[in-house]
Amino acid sequence: MTELQNELLAFGTKFPSPSGASYYLGSDGEPMKDRPLEIWITCRMAHVYSIGAALGFEGAGELADQGLKGIRGILTDTQNGGWYPGVTKEQKPLPEKQCYAHAFVMLAAASTLLMERPGAEELLKRSTEIFLDKFWDDEEGLSVDTWNTEFTVLEPYRGLNANMHSVEAFLALADVTHEEIWRQRAGRIVAHVLDWAEHNNWRIPEHFHEDWTPDLEYNADKLDDPFKPYGATPGHGIEWGILITQWSLSTYKNEPEKAAPYIEKASLIYERAAADGWKRNGKPGIVYTTGWDGDPVVSDRMHWTLAEAINTSAVLYHVTGKPLYKAQYAEYMEYLDTIVHDPVNGSWYHQLDEENHLMETVWPRKSDLYHALQSTLIPKLDSSISVAVAVKEKLYLQEQH
Repeated sequence: MTELQNELLAFGTKFPSPSGASYYLGSDGEPMKDRPLEIWITCRMAHVYSIGAALGFEGAGELADQGLKGIRGILTDTQNGGWYPGVTKEQKPLPEKQCYAHAFVMLAAASTLLMERPGAEELLKRSTEIFLDKFWDDEEGLSVDTWNTEFTVLEPYRGLNANMHSVEAFLALADVTHEEIWRQRAGRIVAHVLDWAEHNNWRIPEHFHEDWTPDLEYNADKLDDPFKPYGATPGHGIEWGILITQWSLSTYKNEPEKAAPYIEKASLIYERAAADGWKRNGKPGIVYTTGWDGDPVVSDRMHWTLAEAINTSAVLYHVTGKPLYKAQYAEYMEYLDTIVHDPVNGSWYHQLDEENHLMETVWPRKSDLYHALQSTLIPKLDSSISVAVAVKEKLYLQEQH
């Protein structure tokens, strides 16, 4: 375990509420107790501390257990099934049932099962059953997005953010359970994404109508939405680059000639997103969104975009040997070290403006550790394996220093 990994894991140890569900963390890691306890943050923390247990961080397994307690308890809808997006400080459930959130429940279940935490096996069974029943459209080979709380009304909106995290969860499930049907489902989503990207100058549409035709003007009046912003999201293009690469390497482990076309297209998606997003005003950082012409719309820098850029540039360099990716990785790491990492309070600043001054309009304080911790690991791991499995099995590309 590196010093930075230890710092990040130490920063987040106060996340559990008495119910186990995760508090949103403040700038110094102290809980923000007035905010709702949200399922996606709780799942991320259970996942992160499962990885922490594999790294040897003291008490990490017990912290993952606290996350499981919240997922299996206060955040579960025992009447209608599935999981609430969150509960208020008065313990009132937030409305709707979100694919994005349920994908993270599956990821948390896979990671905690990998670390043999109590209750994880039952959670994995229940979460996959709910997901396949309510969110997976087997006819389309894509995940739908949002139901009402009772699972009686499905919104017509379809979104790619939820599908991106569906792919992440599916690949983890395949690696943990050895059920290859999950990898096949991930591949069906990947095929759609590649088709949409190829027909849109390698910028991936984010929002869709009910029939899966792109809605390129969605949220034009809400440009900086934290989950569904208008336009292209370079950070997501970058993230798709690594997911497509992981899927292709794991699907065609002994057939590099079959993986190669997918990796080439993943590289094109990444390169387009990096060109659109990085240093657009001459200052380091990746803009949050662009229009379909590639010009910035929201120029704020979100920490997660940097984390994904670190991951994808490193993985593509390891896989292709292309010097550009090594140079970009070095630039991203310098930006992290000099600007984005908080040397006083720990963790990373979650939102900066185009001049790299602290902002808190979209992502106040420091919600969780998921993106930051994974970016300290993925560049060093076997690119064909999900991060938690690779850490547990010590599938490093080189020795850690």
